[in-house]
Amino acid sequence: MDFAFSDEQEELGRTVRAFLADTSPATEVRRLMETPEGFDRALWHRMGTELGLQGLTVPEEYGGAGCGPVEVGVVMEEMGRALLCAPFLSSAVLATTTLLRCADEDARKSLLPGLASGELVGTLALTEDSARWDAAGVQLTARETKGSWLLTGQKMFVLDGATADVVLTVARTGDGIGVFRVDGEAAGLTREPLPTMDPTRRQARLDYRDVPATRLRTHGDGWTLVSEVLDRAAVALAAEQVGVASRALDMAVEYAKVRHQFGRPIGSFQAVKHLLADVLLEVESARAAAHYALLAAENADSADSADPELPAVASLAKAFCSDACVQATAENIQVHGGIGFTWEHPAHLYLKRAKTSQLLFGDPAYHRELLARRIGMDTNKGAA
Repeated sequence: MDFAFSDEQEELGRTVRAFLADTSPATEVRRLMETPEGFDRALWHRMGTELGLQGLTVPEEYGGAGCGPVEVGVVMEEMGRALLCAPFLSSAVLATTTLLRCADEDARKSLLPGLASGELVGTLALTEDSARWDAAGVQLTARETKGSWLLTGQKMFVLDGATADVVLTVARTGDGIGVFRVDGEAAGLTREPLPTMDPTRRQARLDYRDVPATRLRTHGDGWTLVSEVLDRAAVALAAEQVGVASRALDMAVEYAKVRHQFGRPIGSFQAVKHLLADVLLEVESARAAAHYALLAAENADSADSADPELPAVASLAKAFCSDACVQATAENIQVHGGIGFTWEHPAHLYLKRAKTSQLLFGDPAYHRELLARRIGMDTNKGAA
């Protein structure tokens, strides 16, 4: 594959990296970890109005930049490096992609401008107590009464679910799966923040008790829409994982140069050299996988139809980048030794982001099985 970012995309990455260096240093990340919302609303608004990050994929007619998945990947990689505390994945990727790929023009007109500017925060509520990422895991019910819809059930592990202004909720109806627009302050909706391993990315439990909702119009079955959104979200997350892993490798290399043992830098010892070389191979391989997946997503969107390559490549990238990210962040702690285990050092924050991202949208085992099915392999062959 011959794939490189354009000059404009490279400049976007440099701009975002400089912006995050000023606005999201380690001290700010730790401060936001302790706040109720988990992010800075003022900074979120600046990201939308000054840099236009939330509206990258939003068409210009709705107040966005009209860019594609590659630009989102460039931004996500830099956000991963900085461990940015912000609802970008939930709002600018999950919610925005759902609206862009549905058939509901009214919803796009009313929501996309606010999401693009940072005035609104959105999310997608899919998983439940079973923690499944497939259609079988959707048990929350939607019933139609006198021309309106009411939702009843629970959602778990909803990204930024406690603070989102708009919650796009996946529910089971009498005719299959539907996606519903729910106001974050709707009557009957209870939102409870969840304690998680990664304090830099918030999750929540949502309880629905006859919550009023508006069903989004979709092209065919609602699960087809959700599946398309998950594939694109997995690709965006893979790019972020590359950023996390890359920063962890940089931290390890920097420390290996300055930490001395037996009168010499620990980076001069063969064992440390081999360890870092192995991590470098994993990180660069993950970057290639993520970039290829971004290109597949770009091709799918530009053709305005499902790219037959995207589903398989999305699962491949998510599985590989998840493992590479965990390896890089774990080895970073290993290189740092005792100091790497302390709360004061940032190494553990990168490992926690890596571990939770590994499970998000399905763990590597799930995506490898999904990949096998998507390329036509019989996953039950040879089973007892």
